Amino acid sequence: MPYLRKEGVLCADDIPLSAIATQVGTPCYVYTWSDVTARYRELERALGSINARIRYAVKANSNLEVLRRMVELGAGFDIVSGGELERVIRAGANPSDVVFSGVGKTRQEVSFALKTGIGCFNVESVAEAHRIEEIAERLGLTAPVAVRVNPDIDVDTHPYIATGMRENKFGMPEDDAFALAVAIGRDMSHLHFKGLAYHIGSQLTELEPYADSLDAVLELRSRLLEAEVGCSVIDIGGGFGIRYREEEPFSFAELGELLAQRPLQEIELDVEPGRSLIGSSGVLLTRVEYLKPAAKPGYPDFCIVDAAMNDLIRPALYEAFHDVEKVTETEGEEREWNIVGPICETGDFLAKVRSLALQEGDLLAIRDVGAYGFVMSSNYNSRLRPAEVIVEGDVWEVSRRRESMADLLNLELG
Repeated sequence: MPYLRKEGVLCADDIPLSAIATQVGTPCYVYTWSDVTARYRELERALGSINARIRYAVKANSNLEVLRRMVELGAGFDIVSGGELERVIRAGANPSDVVFSGVGKTRQEVSFALKTGIGCFNVESVAEAHRIEEIAERLGLTAPVAVRVNPDIDVDTHPYIATGMRENKFGMPEDDAFALAVAIGRDMSHLHFKGLAYHIGSQLTELEPYADSLDAVLELRSRLLEAEVGCSVIDIGGGFGIRYREEEPFSFAELGELLAQRPLQEIELDVEPGRSLIGSSGVLLTRVEYLKPAAKPGYPDFCIVDAAMNDLIRPALYEAFHDVEKVTETEGEEREWNIVGPICETGDFLAKVRSLALQEGDLLAIRDVGAYGFVMSSNYNSRLRPAEVIVEGDVWEVSRRRESMADLLNLELG
């Protein structure tokens, strides 16, 4: 467990979170790297019998130090923007170990990726394939591509993060993907067709959709081979869920067993975990500013903290649940608090109806925010984004300092 209590104080590995908050201030994101390493090695072991490559999904957490440490672990990367490509290169990644996904790649992004030597573009439309070929021809290069399939698989997750159904903007129906793959293989001389890709959603806790989608894509691969179109790569995406509350996500070992049961000989498998590697490693530290208990029965009790929806938007955007606990155990009367921030929006809440004994000044830890926490933060209400800290054992470092007002204003011309 990355976070345990020692003498009543919640610690990240060997470091009391209260000590980090005292020195760095709040709000503040903290990540325990020992947890990330353990998860990464667990996935490696699960994929040991398969020709698979782990490509960390940068969108989950793109902190430069996180990316640098992922390089050290041996990860490749899945990116969805030119900015993320800049980050992984800055972190020391080889662009040939990077897969570029996403439906809206601009000309500038495609050109930049080609010049760096990108490992593969996951192409999501006919128009995108033609754009990449046009730019590759102009640069005198050949672009490695895979075609992203939309297998129309229903999944049990929030509709905003389901990506593999016909109403979603991602990928192409199987017959259209087949036609494009054949056209690339036969007619588009500046594209090199490597294989097929798909990604059916995020925070998935059941294996059945992965089995169904992989079987569908393997069948599509067989059709391509019959059409004499080589297909050496299958990218199964990621989206593996974690436990926030009562979920029972499948294990990496179970995923590995499912994959090992499929005919994957002569196939290079790309796996793109993000949340499942880093989600549980993170907490957001925040301090209680005011307590506003209900004036009448039936009214809510409000705990107003110094973090807000601009720091962690998942509860407001997805009604996502994150456990909240006091960093230092103290006695007192428990109440059912709604934990809210100072932003002028009713939607600015971090947790609702949490039974806690609170006082002003208490330090709280909001759990499981290593993924889609800081990366989705903003400067709404001209609020400064928090610092990020990485802990490993008895050592910790600030991997991103807290923003200053000068940081916000330097780009403005007023």
